Amino acid sequence: MSNYQVNEKGYYGTFGGAYIPEMLYPNVEELRQNYRQIMDEPAFKAEFDKLMRDYVGRPSPLYLAGRLSERYGANIYLKREDLNHTGAHKINNTIGQILLAQRLGKTRIIAETGAGQHGVATATVCALKGLECVVYMGEIDIQRQAPNVARMKMMGAEVRPAKSGSKTLKDATNEALRDWINNPVNTHYIIGSVVGPHPYPDLVARFQSIISEETKKQLKEKTGSELPNYALACVGGGSNAMGMFYHFLDDESVRLIAAEAAGKGVHSGHSAATSVLGKEGVLHGSRTILMQTPDGQVIEPYSISAGLDYPGIGPQHAWLHKIQRAEYVSITDDEAMQAGLLLTRLEGIIPAIESAHALAQLEKMKFKPEDTVVVCLSGRGDKDLDNYMKYFGF
Repeated sequence: MSNYQVNEKGYYGTFGGAYIPEMLYPNVEELRQNYRQIMDEPAFKAEFDKLMRDYVGRPSPLYLAGRLSERYGANIYLKREDLNHTGAHKINNTIGQILLAQRLGKTRIIAETGAGQHGVATATVCALKGLECVVYMGEIDIQRQAPNVARMKMMGAEVRPAKSGSKTLKDATNEALRDWINNPVNTHYIIGSVVGPHPYPDLVARFQSIISEETKKQLKEKTGSELPNYALACVGGGSNAMGMFYHFLDDESVRLIAAEAAGKGVHSGHSAATSVLGKEGVLHGSRTILMQTPDGQVIEPYSISAGLDYPGIGPQHAWLHKIQRAEYVSITDDEAMQAGLLLTRLEGIIPAIESAHALAQLEKMKFKPEDTVVVCLSGRGDKDLDNYMKYFGF
């Protein structure tokens, strides 16, 4: 997988690296030197696999959505990450990272969260392992994702509001990085997406790659071939998309499509369509593509979905975009909300608004009847019911 994977210097082509303050160097370096070795240990793998099976409930089903397939004239499969414990793909990564943290002797965990799904997944594994947990969350996101905040607190996590900037995910990440600088010895920072300094994009992608690993086996059973024609996922930072794409990267016949949040329109000034609006620069410790002003200040992103409200994409995505191995498309709030309602009405599945962005792309595609399409349903819509109700006036 050499073309698409990280090199020994921590780069995907021209993107990646570790652009960090000197104070953080020991933490990141400790992780970089140990993560592959720890993840390859038989005991680590055994514990990870056991928790995935018995605690998370994996493998998550690959469901042939009959009525959706009829509508679009193709075989549309949903990879049901929404059925995982805690309701999203985020738990795959937090379980992996808590096991890493324990083996590195860390006793305190910090995390950042936007939609709250990663925060919940982090609070969950800290409760499971009895470790102290602090989750940073933008003040605005705390208001719009109240059920998830309640879950985190119930599991014993401290939720600290980020009150600077746009008071959303980017600012929560800044606060978490500050905390880590101040607590370098006992604290592990569980980053929630394929972003941040090397080795985070790689280690998160490896934990999430279970999504495409299972999909290949399940497709083989259901269709006789382990390769779909299309794999779709939403992308903010991009961990569920990286998980969905990971084991298909080398198979050029599989078209990879990532749906970004265009908010109120790509050029409306209220958008998070990074691949269209972004330029190369450094964000949260890695060189990537991000939305920025001519003098390099980060432009505030906007999306109706708190999980896609991020001004950049992970460096591996930036590289896949640059070399055109994956296609990055922009979906507006309205398109996503309609797609979410459509899935609910056709299949009885309420998707997270994030995931609905990927579903919305189906409307814009032309399929052949024999096409196999897999959409990563990255999370369930319980956390978004308020938003859905306000939007549709239920």
